[in-house]
Amino acid sequence: MPDPQVLSLAPAPAPTGAGVVASGPRRRRFSILTRRDKIVLLVIVGIPVFLDIAFIWGPTVASILFSFTNWQGYGGITAQNIVGIQNYTFLFTQYTLFWPALIHNLMWLAFFVFIASPIGIFFAVLLDREIRGSRFYQNVFYFPVVLSLAVVGIIWELQYAPDGFIDSALGLTKQTNAIDWLGNPSLNIWAVLVAASWRHVGYIMVLYLAGLKSVDPTLREAAAIDGASDVQTFFRVIFPVMAPINVVIVVVTVIESLRAFDLAYIINQGTNGLELLSILITNNSISEASLVGRGSAIAVILLVISLVPITLYLTRVMRSTGE
Repeated sequence: MPDPQVLSLAPAPAPTGAGVVASGPRRRRFSILTRRDKIVLLVIVGIPVFLDIAFIWGPTVASILFSFTNWQGYGGITAQNIVGIQNYTFLFTQYTLFWPALIHNLMWLAFFVFIASPIGIFFAVLLDREIRGSRFYQNVFYFPVVLSLAVVGIIWELQYAPDGFIDSALGLTKQTNAIDWLGNPSLNIWAVLVAASWRHVGYIMVLYLAGLKSVDPTLREAAAIDGASDVQTFFRVIFPVMAPINVVIVVVTVIESLRAFDLAYIINQGTNGLELLSILITNNSISEASLVGRGSAIAVILLVISLVPITLYLTRVMRSTGE
């Protein structure tokens, strides 16, 4: 007869039932979803997926298909409307506005990546040091972000006027050779880039500052003990830890630069040195000619350009994270 003490020390048998599923040596518990849970889950997941397909992937796929047609936006699409790569050939070889617009978009992207975004990150690092009046400076730098790009364009159009603040600060007037900031094709793109950066810097600053607040302070303390300077601490400790925020910054910067439209259109309808791909898309798709196929081809090219830097950066980040 077995000893009662031995029996009392033996592990109790695992409970069996509908809530327990045996899988090899391990047993995993799975909750059984009720019908109400399934409905709630379907609503929570289904609605965002539907909206994503309807307003993002649907138009994207439609634009790709329309780019191979000469459809004018009304009536049905027949076999006669299919023109293959004719729209792309026309853009690259005959459309005189395409290459200037492409160059301006790439300039916009480079200016945001190498100047505007680093300035926003620099301001975030400074404000993270809890300097005196940091809350006031945050509000000042973030104020342009709450304004629409249309309002930003109007504000800077007044600043760049011949009798505006900039020329007045330089001591120039209409009678003393005032600089035509927005009318000169060789200057207006740079003037607009400064205006766009005024808003973009505050946006990047807030995003990066939020990420810096979540960094473990013990990392800075350990770097200080090892004798690292503030610059070394940021680039060798803080910046790698901020990898998720860095990805967000890159994606936001690429999107903000390549979708630029409002400022250039407000100033001179995207002409005379301010041609952009987004404006060409609008002018071709919504015009008297209504060349939806050509506008869609430009949109596809803009999509490819935006995906290239994002994909390269994400691939690099994921590879370094895996290592």
